[in-house]
Amino acid sequence: MSRHEREAAVRRMLERTPPPVPPELYGDALRRGGRMLRRRTAARRLMWLVLLAAVVAFLVWASVTRPWVEPPSDTTPPVSGW
Repeated sequence: MSRHEREAAVRRMLERTPPPVPPELYGDALRRGGRMLRRRTAARRLMWLVLLAAVVAFLVWASVTRPWVEPPSDTTPPVSGW
């Protein structure tokens, strides 16, 4: 199919009248859209809750273990008598 034939086919499709839409389709789409929004909102809240729990867990771990402090050396004996 050449480019001109495809353009002509698209023009014919666009010039036709659209098929009638069933009246109950609006209600179904509205219910599904509302359900999708509620699920998306719940997923977003769950994500924020998990992120908050991870931050709190990291802060508790960091305050207990203090990874930024250098551990004492166990291999070198203390120097005394200088």
